Amino acid sequence: MGQQTLQCFNVVQGITCLQTGKEIIAGEVFVVHGQPGCRISASVQLYSGTRLDPNSGKGKLSEKAYLKHGKTQQHDGIKITTYKIKFSVELDFGIPGAFVITNEHKHKFFLQAATLQVPAYKKIQFYCKSWIYPFTKTKTNRLFFSNTFYLPNQTPEALAELRKKELASLKGDGTRERKEWERVYGYDYYNDLGNPDKGQEHMRPVLGGTNSYPYPRRGRTGRPHSSQDPRTESRPAKFNLDIYVPPDEQLSPKKLAELIENSVQAIVHFPIPEALSSKKESDSFESFDEINNIFSRHKKHEVEGWMAEKLKDLVSDDLFKEIREASKKDPIKFPLPKIIEDNELAWKDDEEFARQMLAGVNPTVIKGLEVFPPQSRDGVWSSIKASHIRHNLDGLTVTEAMNQWRILILDHHDYLLPFLDRINTNGICVYASRTLLFLRDDHTLKLLAIELSLPGSSADTEINRVFLPATQGTEAALWLLAKAHVAVNDSAYHQLISHWLNTHAAVEPFIIATRRQLSVMHPIHRLLDPHFKDTMHINALNRSIIINSGGILENILFTRDFSMELSSAIYRDWRFDEQGLPADLIKRGLALEDPERPSGVYLLLEDYPYAADGLEIWTAIKTWVRDFCSLFYTNDNSVRSDVELQAWWSEIKNVGHGDKRNETWWYPLTTLMDLIKALTTLIWIASALHASVNFGHYAYAGYPPNRPTLSRKFIPEEGTLEFAAFLKDPDRYYLKMLPTRIEMTIGVALIKVLSHHTLDEVYIGQDPSPEWTDDEEVQQRFEKFRENLQKVERKILARNRDPKLKNRKGPAKIPYKNLYPDTSNIGHAKGITGKGIPNSISI
Repeated sequence: MGQQTLQCFNVVQGITCLQTGKEIIAGEVFVVHGQPGCRISASVQLYSGTRLDPNSGKGKLSEKAYLKHGKTQQHDGIKITTYKIKFSVELDFGIPGAFVITNEHKHKFFLQAATLQVPAYKKIQFYCKSWIYPFTKTKTNRLFFSNTFYLPNQTPEALAELRKKELASLKGDGTRERKEWERVYGYDYYNDLGNPDKGQEHMRPVLGGTNSYPYPRRGRTGRPHSSQDPRTESRPAKFNLDIYVPPDEQLSPKKLAELIENSVQAIVHFPIPEALSSKKESDSFESFDEINNIFSRHKKHEVEGWMAEKLKDLVSDDLFKEIREASKKDPIKFPLPKIIEDNELAWKDDEEFARQMLAGVNPTVIKGLEVFPPQSRDGVWSSIKASHIRHNLDGLTVTEAMNQWRILILDHHDYLLPFLDRINTNGICVYASRTLLFLRDDHTLKLLAIELSLPGSSADTEINRVFLPATQGTEAALWLLAKAHVAVNDSAYHQLISHWLNTHAAVEPFIIATRRQLSVMHPIHRLLDPHFKDTMHINALNRSIIINSGGILENILFTRDFSMELSSAIYRDWRFDEQGLPADLIKRGLALEDPERPSGVYLLLEDYPYAADGLEIWTAIKTWVRDFCSLFYTNDNSVRSDVELQAWWSEIKNVGHGDKRNETWWYPLTTLMDLIKALTTLIWIASALHASVNFGHYAYAGYPPNRPTLSRKFIPEEGTLEFAAFLKDPDRYYLKMLPTRIEMTIGVALIKVLSHHTLDEVYIGQDPSPEWTDDEEVQQRFEKFRENLQKVERKILARNRDPKLKNRKGPAKIPYKNLYPDTSNIGHAKGITGKGIPNSISI
């Protein structure tokens, strides 16, 4: 619903009736309908926050007031019905602290917020933003507290029992399949990725809960077990959007419709024409021009015949209808990805290839080289020798360059090598790679060497090939193939680890724990709430169509059936205390601790756009978190004595990330500084980190040759027939090595959807809504946060104009804006903007 609706109650000054001894509070109620044309039948009661009813142990409860005779108007395309309402309360009722609303009709509706004006008292606001389901389904009414924050031991006596009861209701009993209307938060393993009932080929390991496959937990749905494997949850026969998430985590109808529309347009434009085209002799694109042409198709490709029948079997009837209708319309012209917009050959440039490790869509992996030659975990030395690289170190020796932190590595070797024997089947041909780079005096990177490895005949041996930069002839063509293999490795790591695991999957347990253990009255709940918007629903959709067996990632990544198993293997090394940017940069050898700097670190690479901009954002977030927390926690003891906060942290460690429960690196959360570090890291992951690895998708990965996702050929060995074919036509060989037409276009369709900002996006530094808080001190400190982010925006624009900072644009001339906050964008710009940090993982 974003920011388009007003408040639910706009209550006028209370009126005291001396004859009856009652106080009449009049107001207005604003309701957003869930179904078109439905009427509302609902009642509201107020709870006193200052007067206890000795019989109930809760605040005094008002009589019911009913919603009647509403007047409907349109606000930004959404119907909002206004109801006049009056509350009759005793003169000693006190100050309202909560209200309950009961939906007595058969349709749900959306409640945005509430405001009450009590005589001789300040305005009281209620932040609701919640679906109200019929009482016939929920068997209970909905409770909402005012916007006043209370730590548990500061809760007014009249609200204490309500606070406990509300939290208990959200935990459920961990049994039964969840129904759409149930507001219950539970944990489960990733036991819904496979679909054994569909066949053996769709069996996947359960992730989480074992030493073999550790993983974060997901939200529980409670669907029945598969008939073929009792460890696996059953799945619908067709893809549909009907997967359970608690109602307050659901996408708004407007956003869901926009997401579906974007997806349908991408599907109709990219993969369907390739699938329907029967005249293609090859499953590969024949030229780079042919790939370029997919962005501006001129012919309609209607879904009919065998394609219609296949889609009917795959998707719900409603989705099939939307796809079929869209296929009948004139094609939409999609923008060229930025990587080929200004210079269609920029992606082949070595400097651009290296620059993307610092400013592309996956800038979080490159690190300083610690040992030369590189050595694997099991002690096997790399085949890269000093003689391969010494001539490219600008006059330095290898030792001198290492001592000056000027040799870097993009390392996709150790984690990948053990999987290759299983991955390299059924037409997949990939290596594990190491790429060495040199930091020039102008802070750009120079490629030194690429090593491509396959497992040897025994556990402690490898088959290695080393490739060196070249600009002419056969060596240049081989070098391009080697770079493609590196990009293949990096693309899969980006999607499975940098993007999915480190943001989407890592954050979900924090959301569940926050809902279960921190009351909505708790200040930390209110601080974090904007950073959780839509994430659980997006993750549920991902499990249904993107990361599941037979899902999109298994179809386009070289990791195929082993994609999520590989993600689990990487999670073994995941540490929450290393997810914050300063700690991550120190770990990767790209920064040194420096307590005198606001970020706490000194960046060794001056022109590292992701890190330079990211540290500015990190510092702004940390300052905001510190300013906010210091309003409620006056000392370390107030952190230790907060029972809800301690239960929240314990549940995250022992349940949400339960496979890490015995790790010693978790913050103890016994000091205010621990709390600030933990919250800053969590908000960084949900906002800036996700934005940095997501919204640059289309600019770089939208052009498949720049970011191929799999390889169908190894690099040919001299003297073979493959090498002869390569020599005859290197470009043709390169294109046949890349994914097929269908695989490429499915990948582009996915990337187009992932890169798209929706209209209801709430960017970091923006108020989630006018009713988010009525605490003036919090508002003042939030305004300071917004101003700090606006300063960061100006710095980013200035950096992008600085000709000395060559990595800000590179040969492709793409200004680095992946960490541009875009705080002023309030519903103005949607689509593929290539900038903006949403508050949450909302796509």
